[in-house]
Amino acid sequence: MKLFGAILVGLALSGCVASTATAPVARPAFVPIPTGTAGLGGVIGANAAHLTSLFGAPVADVREGTARKLQFTNATCVLDAYLYPNGKAEPVVTYLDARQTDGSPIDRASCVGALQVGRRK
Repeated sequence: MKLFGAILVGLALSGCVASTATAPVARPAFVPIPTGTAGLGGVIGANAAHLTSLFGAPVADVREGTARKLQFTNATCVLDAYLYPNGKAEPVVTYLDARQTDGSPIDRASCVGALQVGRRK
């Protein structure tokens, strides 16, 4: 009976052996958060000419009625600027949407900064 107990204890302890090999942890790609001079305050309320001066020519310019969407992109992110007229005035940015080039989320201010950094190079 003592032999049977010793075998049970030995079997129980054999499952407690720790392995020294561990698989590497995959980390998402690093996305720098650059800072620009405009920030969101310099983009919200801006007209198309001002956006072009900040970010260069848009990669897309979509018009639907009086609304307009300008899309700017670089290796870091994609920024969609939605311009709407206020009365009879020239359309201005009222909303921004931003994402990383792979579709992952990025905050709008970081994308604005990244687009400006790319423009200065």
